[in-house]
Amino acid sequence: MLIDITTRLANIPFPLRCITAKEAMQEISSNHGLLLDVREPAEAASSPVEAALNIPRGVLEMKVIEKCKDAKFPIYIHCASGIRAKLAAEQLMNMGYDNVSVVTCSIGDIKQATDA
Repeated sequence: MLIDITTRLANIPFPLRCITAKEAMQEISSNHGLLLDVREPAEAASSPVEAALNIPRGVLEMKVIEKCKDAKFPIYIHCASGIRAKLAAEQLMNMGYDNVSVVTCSIGDIKQATDA
């Protein structure tokens, strides 16, 4: 049976913490968490979020542990639409990370919040 993306996202077995870019940046300023951009390199290059570390969704599981070895370290994930960020959050939770948030707003809002 094929499952569309709406159903796939609805069936993520973890509760996803979704927040705005402003909320994420307020938290990062106090907890020194990681803003993680899971867009493809070309997307990140054409519309960069300077405060974010870019690890594309396709290689996340192979690369993230190099940058974040603490399962409790705060990670804030964003992409262009929120879909890849939600899927990435699920994968990080499957890997054992337990302080993961999804930033659910536009790239423009993320840039504005990180530039403030």
